[in-house]
Amino acid sequence: MPFGAHSSFPHAILHIDGDAFFASCEQSLHPELKGKPVITGKERGIAASMSYEAKAMGVTRAMMLSEIKKICPDAIILPSDYETYSLLSKRFFEIVRRYTSDVEEYGIDECFADITGMRRPLHMSYPQIAEAIQKELLRELDFTFSVGLAPTKVLAKIASKWKKPYGLTVIRMREIMNFLGKLPVGHVWGIGPQTEALLAKFGVRTALQFAQRPEMWVHKNFSKPFYEIWHELNGRSVMPLALEERGFQYSVQKFKTFTPPSTDRQFVFAQLSKNIESACIKIRRYHQATRDVMFFLRTQQFESRGVEVRLSRPSAFAHDIVHALEQVFDRLYRPSVPYRQTGVVLCNLTEDTVRQPDLFGQSIQIEKMQKLYDSIDQLGRWYGKHTVFLGSSFAAQKFVQHLGDRGDVPVRRSELFKGESKRKRLNIPLFAPGRRI
Repeated sequence: MPFGAHSSFPHAILHIDGDAFFASCEQSLHPELKGKPVITGKERGIAASMSYEAKAMGVTRAMMLSEIKKICPDAIILPSDYETYSLLSKRFFEIVRRYTSDVEEYGIDECFADITGMRRPLHMSYPQIAEAIQKELLRELDFTFSVGLAPTKVLAKIASKWKKPYGLTVIRMREIMNFLGKLPVGHVWGIGPQTEALLAKFGVRTALQFAQRPEMWVHKNFSKPFYEIWHELNGRSVMPLALEERGFQYSVQKFKTFTPPSTDRQFVFAQLSKNIESACIKIRRYHQATRDVMFFLRTQQFESRGVEVRLSRPSAFAHDIVHALEQVFDRLYRPSVPYRQTGVVLCNLTEDTVRQPDLFGQSIQIEKMQKLYDSIDQLGRWYGKHTVFLGSSFAAQKFVQHLGDRGDVPVRRSELFKGESKRKRLNIPLFAPGRRI
């Protein structure tokens, strides 16, 4: 029953979302930054994350730093410290798992948690559990999270966005209609601009109008993901939490921005080569191979060019893909044009199966290369990624990613613990937020 169920929570799903997560991590680690407009992304030249103080000044995501300085002269612009953000993210998930083991790590700064049936063990109502988690996150990490509690994942996601920052929004079964009636359908998780435009042609502009459409109409006009969203908007939980790390990747992409922009052909090629090595490291971890590869270059004027190639056989070896890049690079690269970003996408991944012997001995050569890359990956696990790399990546490995002001490095990378090196690190931040980790 869409809106008439007797139980407020046939399922109790939380969506927990970090408020301005990267900037909040910086303010937590450096209390002197609290209450100030903090922006991360200095190394990229654009805002990656901004504190609510910066947002109040009109700073938005991806805004150029030059524009930020005009509207917010007092902005504190920092290089992104993804290592520390990742560690604090792990701490975030550990805190949530104190209340339930059913946690889906949806992103570095957000998760879903199923607390169905936990009222009796925890001696709290579902809203009280949500509030307890929210307060514990604030106490231990020293920054805020917004929480949504609802009968489904889609509704929980809507609820967590309802009041920010530090909001706690509860959507009970009987209250669904009130929330959906105020929500544009394009704000529903999973509904993008194209689907929003299609729904508008049918006169559907709010989430409630979509939820109230007949089931057969939805099934006829939309694919399975949107049919599931329709069910979830009606209070029926049909999208289970992904509790295990996904072992199979359908595509892998690696992009890298560098400053200052470069017109050096060898340097730009080296950056792409390094992207390829990083992507191949990941698919080998999951015992996968790729046959279709896309390469991208982006200019300082933010113009992008790409080219797709098909390998002669599926491969997870970086040198195979670099060889393919050599054949098409001049279709991408234009002399004298300054480039700021390179990228590679490995598509249509397949399982890297055991190969049968062949007449010309190719499988023997592949087996030898597999042993070589196994050794390279082991060295990477011991001493850090890219400990051993291709000669084609040398220029990218030799020089830092960013020069000048953008080359500032996070404190965690410049102040090492005893026994650490730049490649071998302990799994803890430089110091504890609020001195409580």
